[in-house]
Amino acid sequence: MSSDARARAYYPALNALGLIIMIFGLLMSFPLIVSAALGDGATLAYDQGLFVTFVAGLLLWVATRSKRRDLRVHDGFLLVAATWVVLPIFGALPLLAYIPDLGFTDAYFEAVSGLTATGATVLSGLEHLPISINLWRTFMHWVGGMGVIVLVVAILPLLGIGGRQLYKAEVPTPMKDSSLTPRIAETAKGLWLTYVLLTVACGFSLWWVGLEPWDAVIHAFSVAGLGGFSNRDASLGHFDSVGVELVTIGFALLAGLNYATHYLALVRRSAAPYRRDPEIPFYFGVLALSTAMLTVYLLAQGVFTDVGEALRYVAFHVVSISTSLGLATHDYTLWPMFAQIWILFLGSFVACSGSTGGGIKMMRAMILYKQVFREIVRSLHPNAVRPVRMGRNPVPENILHAVLGFSFMYMVSIVSLTLVLSAAGLELVTAFSAVVACLNNTGPGLGLVGPASNYQALGDFHKWVLCFAMILGRLEIFTFLVVLTPTFWRR
Repeated sequence: MSSDARARAYYPALNALGLIIMIFGLLMSFPLIVSAALGDGATLAYDQGLFVTFVAGLLLWVATRSKRRDLRVHDGFLLVAATWVVLPIFGALPLLAYIPDLGFTDAYFEAVSGLTATGATVLSGLEHLPISINLWRTFMHWVGGMGVIVLVVAILPLLGIGGRQLYKAEVPTPMKDSSLTPRIAETAKGLWLTYVLLTVACGFSLWWVGLEPWDAVIHAFSVAGLGGFSNRDASLGHFDSVGVELVTIGFALLAGLNYATHYLALVRRSAAPYRRDPEIPFYFGVLALSTAMLTVYLLAQGVFTDVGEALRYVAFHVVSISTSLGLATHDYTLWPMFAQIWILFLGSFVACSGSTGGGIKMMRAMILYKQVFREIVRSLHPNAVRPVRMGRNPVPENILHAVLGFSFMYMVSIVSLTLVLSAAGLELVTAFSAVVACLNNTGPGLGLVGPASNYQALGDFHKWVLCFAMILGRLEIFTFLVVLTPTFWRR
């Protein structure tokens, strides 16, 4: 195949990408309207960003529309990967246009962190930025957070990438219930409705417990998308409010659950879907045990002397980091290293499948645990037949192999990227925690990137490596890595 013909083969994916870019440009209308209404001085930044984004998408769409056809497997992978790499370029435009001396690397890092719902920031003086700029940052969380769910339950099936097989493999039992609705598109709409309702409820609750209206809106987007951006340098700790922290914990716990479970419970007006979700007992069990253990540990170590104070800070950060929310109320890097590593570790697996959280997800962690236990039993009873089950359903062997493969690549990614950052001059604790925090889409790490600081101190090369980690984590590794293999580009 000639190079020209090979290029034309990707026109359908590029055509769809152009449409996505145009839609993304239109989303900038929201902060543009807010900026114009408040007169916060950022209107021109959104005018420029919206115009450039929409025109770029339109030109790409027009240039490739002559080769439109049904998307195939290769097109789907290319479209998904390209979307997450390209959209942050346009998401960075309002930041570049408004914030003086902000370089492209920092702006792109901020936009990647926003769209992947990571919450790792390079900006300081957040209180002095216009409301619309902080709104845009957390609105990217909100769009990117639900975008992951739509990718799993709507986009991939429509692209013909074995969507229903992936759907059944990647999500827990409640989501398998006749695909929730007869059509995948209807499922996506139902999940979006649930997401919107949760966001609205979170915003009103934060306002009710004392936040100013725009503070409540900005943090509602951040909490629902499990992102972690705030409009305060001190994050949620700026407000020093137990009520705000309790509301945040409550909605972070809800956002860390499977949105399909919420949807089924809402439609059926019943709590039965929650009882049948096999992840939920493990999810709340791990969080409760971790909170109790760390509270006792920090009291014993003399970090806190008051039980109520210890429980307040431990509970908030266990939930925030575990669900990959990433908001902070206290500098937990002042705690003993065991406590720091433990909550960082929780962010690797606690969030449920089908949630807006990051990490390998609780479902995969459960399958890994049950597979290890099965192998122990087999070593004692070689002829025993003991299938791995999720709830009442046995897990097929091909799914077990997929989970093992994913987990291996997850660990390889952490080790490899940590070595890259270390070789580039970053000290080990900062390098390791930054990679884990970005791959899990958590946000704050340890060392130089702890909750009391941000990622601004890192070099440009470090930030590009972490951008790769954030996208890799949000696309759950294989979706992104597949387009980097030579085999993918052979037609």
